[in-house]
Amino acid sequence: MRWTIKPHPDPERTKQLASELGVDEIIGSLLLQRGIETFEDAKYFFRPSLDHLHDPFLMKDMDKAVHRIEEAISRNENILVYGDYDVDGTTAVALLSSYLRDLYPNVATYIPDRYEEGYGVSFQGIDFASDNDISLIIALDCGIKAIDKIKYAREKEIEFIVCDHHRPGNSLPDAVAVLDPKREDCNYPYDELCGCGVGFKLIQALASRRGQTIKDLIPYLDLVATAIGADIVPITGENRVLAHYGLRQINSEPRAGIRAITHTLQKQQLSITDVVFIIAPRINAAGRMKHGLHAVNLLTETDFDTAVKFASEIETFNSDRKMLDQQITEEALQQITEQKEQENFTTVVYNETWHKGVIGIVASRLTETYYRPTLVFTRTGNKLAASARSVRGFDVYNALENCSHCIEQFGGHKYAAGLTLHPEQYDEFKQKFEEVVSSTIDKKLLTPEITVDTEIDFDQITSKFYRILKQFAPFGPGNPAPVFLSRNLRDTGYGRGVGEGEKHLKVAVTQNNSRAFGGIGFGLGDKKEVIRDKKPFSAVYSIEENHWNGNVSLQLRLRDIKPGDLV
Repeated sequence: MRWTIKPHPDPERTKQLASELGVDEIIGSLLLQRGIETFEDAKYFFRPSLDHLHDPFLMKDMDKAVHRIEEAISRNENILVYGDYDVDGTTAVALLSSYLRDLYPNVATYIPDRYEEGYGVSFQGIDFASDNDISLIIALDCGIKAIDKIKYAREKEIEFIVCDHHRPGNSLPDAVAVLDPKREDCNYPYDELCGCGVGFKLIQALASRRGQTIKDLIPYLDLVATAIGADIVPITGENRVLAHYGLRQINSEPRAGIRAITHTLQKQQLSITDVVFIIAPRINAAGRMKHGLHAVNLLTETDFDTAVKFASEIETFNSDRKMLDQQITEEALQQITEQKEQENFTTVVYNETWHKGVIGIVASRLTETYYRPTLVFTRTGNKLAASARSVRGFDVYNALENCSHCIEQFGGHKYAAGLTLHPEQYDEFKQKFEEVVSSTIDKKLLTPEITVDTEIDFDQITSKFYRILKQFAPFGPGNPAPVFLSRNLRDTGYGRGVGEGEKHLKVAVTQNNSRAFGGIGFGLGDKKEVIRDKKPFSAVYSIEENHWNGNVSLQLRLRDIKPGDLV
C-alpha cells in the first residue's frame, strides 16, 4: 500500500478557521482539506438543511417534463415508469411511481430483464408500452444514449421523458424532455446526482406545482439515500443534504420494505456504510438473480407483513448471489494464474457459463486482488457482456471509449462501466484495452493508495474530538472518513489474528506509554509479525465507536501498518 499524506493547509488559515469555530486546529485542517473555508461553509457542512436544495426548475427541460406529465394526467393517458435493474434504477422507479400513484391511478412500472433485455431502455419495453396503450414513458437512471430505442418509440407514438445522470454521447435522444445534470447545456448547480436523485428533483418540481413543500417529500428520502450510497456518487453538496435526511428517515420512519430488510438488525443507528453493505446488496440481488421488479414491489409495498415476505424472498436471492460470487471469483483467479495475466496492466477474463448477475461483483473482487483495471466477460445470447471496474485515479470509461471500434455498446462511469461485443471482437478488444491502459495509466496507480488526512498523536484523540468527527458524516466519495497516521506505536502484547483463518488483526496499542486504544484491521491478519514482541510500528486508521456489552469506547479501524517508521 502507498501511504500518501495530504498537503497541510496554510497554518494561518487553519488557525483562523479553528478559532472562528471554537475547535482545535486538526479539525480546522480537516475542514479546509474538504474545501470548507469559512464559518458559513462550516454551517452548511455541519448543519445540512432541506433549504439548501436547489430549485428543480434550474435543471434543463424540467419545465417541459412537468408540463408533459401534467398533460398526461389531464388527458387520462397511461404512464410507464421505466428504470434500470440495479439499486439506483429500482429505487428511482419505486420513488416516482409511488409519488405519481398518489395523484393518479394509470401508472405502471417496468424493469428490463437483465438477461433477456440487458441494460437500459429496450425494444421489448417499448413493445410492452405499445401493447398496453401507454403513450408516455419516464425513463430513470437510463435513456441518455437510447437514441435508436426512443426513435422507435416515436414511431409507435410513444413519448419519452429521460431522467439520467450518465454522461451523454455526441447527441441527445429525441425525447420530450431530457433531465441530466451532465448535459453540457444544463446549468444546474450540482451535477453529481444519482438517477434516483434526478427522479427526486422531478417529484420536487411536480410537488411545487401542487402547493406541496419539501417537507412533504421527506418520506421518499430513504430511497434517495439508499441510491446515493449504492451508486457511489460523491456525498457532497446536494447529495450530502439528501443523504443526511434520508439516513434520518431510514433510522426513524423507513418505508415498510426497508424496515423489512433491517428490522432484525441489532444496530441502533444505520450509517451510509450499513446502507451500502446491508440494504443495497439485497435490493440488487433481485435484479441479479431473478428480476428487478421484485425489488420495486418490496420498496413500494405499504403493508409490513407483506413486505417481510418479499424481503425473505430477496434474502434467498442474496444468499444464492453470495455463493455464485464466491465460486466465480475462485474460477477467475485460477484463470488469471494459469494465463499469467497478473503481469499485465489489465485483468480481462471470460467464461461463457459465468452468471451475468454477479460479474460486476467479481470484477470488484479481482480489482481488489490485483489492483488493475478489470473486465469480467460472460456470454449472453449471441453476444459477450462484461462489467468493468477500475482503480482509483484511472478513468475506465475513457479507456473503453478508445476501444469503441471493437465494442458494440458501452456505458457507465469513471470507475464502473458495462459493455457488450460480438464474440469475434473479444481477442481484438482484449489486446486493444491492454494497449490503451498500459500507454495511458500512471504506473503508481497500480499500487493501492491510502490517502492520509493528517498525522496525530494518541493524546489528541479525545471524546470531544470524536464528537466533532462524527458530525463530518455521512461519509463517502468526496467526503471520506478522516484517516490518520500515528508513529512509534506498540502493541501491549495481546495482538492476535481473529476470524476465520485468523484473517483479521486485533490489537491493543499504545504510543509513548499513553492510554491504550483497541484496534481492528480487517484483512490485516498476515501482518501479525509487524507487531510481535512489542516492536514499534506505524499505522494509518480511522476512528470509530466500539459497542460491546453495553459499553462504548473509541477504537482504531486499522487500514494498514508498517514496521518502524517505514512511511
